[in-house]
Amino acid sequence: MPQDGLLFVSYRETLELFSAADALRIVEEVYRMHARGSVVFANPPSFKMDVAEFNNHWHVKGCLLRDIPVAGTRMYAYYDDGERSTVGTLDSTRYVVLSDPETSIPLAIIDEHWTYALRSTAAAVVACKWLANPQPRRCAVVGVGMMGKTGLDCLATMYDFDEIRCTSRRPQTRAAFAEHYAEKLGTRVVAVDTPEEAVRGADIVVGGTTSEDVVSRADWVKPGCTFLSLARKELDPAGWPLMDKVVIDSWDLNMLNKPFREMVEDGHFSRERLHAEIWEVVAGAKQGREGAGERILVHTTGLVSQDVAIAHWIYRQARQRGMGTTLPLAHLQGAPA
Repeated sequence: MPQDGLLFVSYRETLELFSAADALRIVEEVYRMHARGSVVFANPPSFKMDVAEFNNHWHVKGCLLRDIPVAGTRMYAYYDDGERSTVGTLDSTRYVVLSDPETSIPLAIIDEHWTYALRSTAAAVVACKWLANPQPRRCAVVGVGMMGKTGLDCLATMYDFDEIRCTSRRPQTRAAFAEHYAEKLGTRVVAVDTPEEAVRGADIVVGGTTSEDVVSRADWVKPGCTFLSLARKELDPAGWPLMDKVVIDSWDLNMLNKPFREMVEDGHFSRERLHAEIWEVVAGAKQGREGAGERILVHTTGLVSQDVAIAHWIYRQARQRGMGTTLPLAHLQGAPA
């Protein structure tokens, strides 16, 4: 395509351009890119700046996807004082900047509030194709914020549940969630008071809270359950080695996160106990589920490679459909006199 400017794609436009089915398809393809060795991460892979005075946190990540090819830098910032967090809300900062890897000329700026939410859950949910039992009947959603919503949206493209149980800290949010998804999916959705009530008996669990404390316990997880951990402490560290299989998106990137690193340093978990990274299962290098009674934990921290691939797909869709706002590029305006 001719490069006539830098394309900005807004949040509202991404809602129209990007669906749960799109997210599942793209994250799976990126796992296959990892299997082919065609993803190059920035070094260091993550830059962070935390300013305690303002309770604000800034992150920058980047990668090159050789198969497309495109380079991308992801920038996000959020407020978190331990009680209130904007990590999944619309007043956080979230953008992906795409550039041509051969010329470094910028291509697009993509608002990623919606794409981040779908990517975060799709990256774990897609693993259910290999790690969940084929006909799960009961689903548990622990945390009914954006992760819970997009997690269930992704799962609903793959399964028809007989019952969904949801829970959150506030009764009104879980009640609203239950009412909305009962109507949307045409199935039984029950709001319950505690994570234990939701998790016990579930075939698939989606845990995506902002809690700094352990949310769920291993003895609540029934044989045959696939537990999707999307945040810091969704399953107690002591429960990790009790799972029949633990599969994560990236050992190295998870080790950059304090809760995961502390769990390893405290001896609750080790690389030797890890069954696989998700790309290994997707590519067939490691086995998926091998028994109906296996309890399997899937934990994801998030891969910038998937964010960049999604942003590039949205960029192409927006160009083809005449969407987005074109911003002037410096080299097309000429140098100052």
